[in-house]
Amino acid sequence: MNKHELRNNARQEARKKAEAIVAQMTLEEKMSQLRYDAQPIERLDIPAYNWWNEGLHGVARAGVATVFPQAIGMAATFDEELLKEMGDCVATEGRAKYNENIKHGDHDIYKGLTFWSPNVNIFRDPRWGRGHETLGEDPYLTSRLGLSFVEGLQGEEGELKAAACAKHFAVHSGPEGIRHEFDAKATAKDMEETYLPAFETLVKEGDVESVMGAYNRTNGEPCCGSKALLKDTLRDKWGFKGHVVSDCWAIADFHTKHMVTSTPQESAALAMKYGCDLNCGNTYLHMMNAYEEGLVTEEQITEAAVRLFTTRYLLGMPDGSKYDSVSYDMVECPKHLDSARRGAEESIVLLDNHKKALPLNINKIKTIGVIGPNANSIKALIGNYHGTSSQYITVLDGIRAYVGDKVRVMYSEGCDLYKDRTENLGLPYDRIGEAMTVAEHSDVVILCLGLDETLEGEEGDTGNSYASGDKNDLLLPLSQRKLCEALAGCDTPVIVCNMTGSAMDLKFMADNFDAILQLWYPGARGGQTVAKILFGDISPSGKLPVTFYDSSYDMPEFTDYGMKKRTYKYIEGEAQYPFGFGLTYSDVCVDSASVVSSNVVSVSAEDDRYDPAYNAGLATDGQVFEAVIEAVVVNKGSVDTDEVVQVYVENVGVSDAPLHPILAGFKRVHLKAGEKVSVKIPLKDPSFTVVTEGGDRVHGSHTFSLHIGTSQPDKKSTLLTGHTPIILDLQF
Repeated sequence: MNKHELRNNARQEARKKAEAIVAQMTLEEKMSQLRYDAQPIERLDIPAYNWWNEGLHGVARAGVATVFPQAIGMAATFDEELLKEMGDCVATEGRAKYNENIKHGDHDIYKGLTFWSPNVNIFRDPRWGRGHETLGEDPYLTSRLGLSFVEGLQGEEGELKAAACAKHFAVHSGPEGIRHEFDAKATAKDMEETYLPAFETLVKEGDVESVMGAYNRTNGEPCCGSKALLKDTLRDKWGFKGHVVSDCWAIADFHTKHMVTSTPQESAALAMKYGCDLNCGNTYLHMMNAYEEGLVTEEQITEAAVRLFTTRYLLGMPDGSKYDSVSYDMVECPKHLDSARRGAEESIVLLDNHKKALPLNINKIKTIGVIGPNANSIKALIGNYHGTSSQYITVLDGIRAYVGDKVRVMYSEGCDLYKDRTENLGLPYDRIGEAMTVAEHSDVVILCLGLDETLEGEEGDTGNSYASGDKNDLLLPLSQRKLCEALAGCDTPVIVCNMTGSAMDLKFMADNFDAILQLWYPGARGGQTVAKILFGDISPSGKLPVTFYDSSYDMPEFTDYGMKKRTYKYIEGEAQYPFGFGLTYSDVCVDSASVVSSNVVSVSAEDDRYDPAYNAGLATDGQVFEAVIEAVVVNKGSVDTDEVVQVYVENVGVSDAPLHPILAGFKRVHLKAGEKVSVKIPLKDPSFTVVTEGGDRVHGSHTFSLHIGTSQPDKKSTLLTGHTPIILDLQF
């Protein structure tokens, strides 16, 4: 019995129990269970339960927990196995905390087992402040990594270890400042090709337990009350069996911002009509009024309550679960900290090392200057939606601990993160003179720049009030640009450590400094890993899950949800640093590649229901194209390193295909110096399909070009890596 059959059988049993308990409730009691802060029903021995919990990159907002690299950093690992492992760590720590909370009668917010993660929205525009919560700009990468995280979080047996949530459904990626009233208009092609695939994969292959609707409208309908999204697509087309939750207070936006309804009860009724079972907010407090006005039926309310109690029974509430024995000792345990460490190691991307300044030789350095507003910043380690670590290791801390007494470490903040003295007269934010002094007295400078969650993040949660968490452009704040300009005039080698959750314009740094590392937000103890990479104990091996553009690139309007000119698939011209790119300290290339097998599998609609291996991305002809690629990878350098083998598919001569080959498979491998290894990478639909303007997924061709290498097959990647990908022709 496979995992899907196990979950389906468990769901059937849980639903029977849910139907039985809900049948004993009064109408008012049923309604009381449709709120995120579900009320106790003492006569039925039903305790209170708060559905709101977060686990984006560790159990969040609930005290001490392992804090992994932010989601965008997790994406940069290109490591499905590690994502699954991290998801399991989150579930384990969530269970440990829940078990203790129940003992103490604590049913408060952030104490439950329903985690509103992962965020599988597509990071289509680098200005979006919440992009660092996502798994990047590519639907395939997001689908595979999101699926792995969900499998780790929920477990792969019948009962749930924890409940995952795919959010925000759908077509949601800014602008933050107008998200409550904005209508994201997307073509049928962009919906099927870009915005929906990750959700479809998590529903069909991952059995994700819940889906969260987005704040905005999509093509005219509010997402949390959308017939097209919630009924036609999620329930009817994809066969989703779990529960739907609104984003927080999103249903109130129906009548206060979107103006598609006039009253709270009308809003509650619209959300209920199309299957939003759980309200994060207070609009469902008006459900009785909606019922009395004939806007909702008791049958609708009953079905929503049954779905929610099905989830609770799958989690072992109140019957108990095998996970009830998970001990609090698992919180921040050595095993989980090791996973976080490996996540940081695999996520950091070496963007530039043209002067071979890295790795540093500790025996040839007497003084290191550590400069910049993020050098000693805890906020720059953790991103948003984070837990609390029992220990934080900043970049400055990590370097000091690594070198010990062997090397003198000098430090200067250099400037404020974003406040500039010329803009804030009388405030002593300018430390550029001190930074120059430190640089002049150092053998090498580690320059720590970037942003943090106060500048890029969710609307209402940041100090970046002028853009509501989004970025106005791709430049670092003026204060940091002035610091860079000053340091560019010194003779000391400068290594840039950029700590952001999004793509920035790093052209000035590439032109004037010696090396660039993209650290993202590397987790609570990430500074320790940064030091090991700087000094060569670890070879960097992360890959960009997003495209880095020059500021001069003609970006479409932020509010334009069309994919023209966006992401690596549709970029016009060269990227500053391409999607999939990342250097190592060694020299790894694909030496040869071959097609091991290729075939066409016919899958009927009936098979589709029972064989999730073929669920997501079926073409309208009911066929699935499959192939297996074998690549021989060789490490020609003198350093042991990880590398990520990537396969991109190009539909030959098909007008509906993206401008550039698309990612279709990847595999992280470890190679010792001089080692040659062989890896097999399976490929299958939807990678061999294209989407028509009408939104149909078809096999536009039976002829494909496969590009196998360690980066995207574009001119810039070839120039930066020095390797041309292997190209294979494939004919089905």
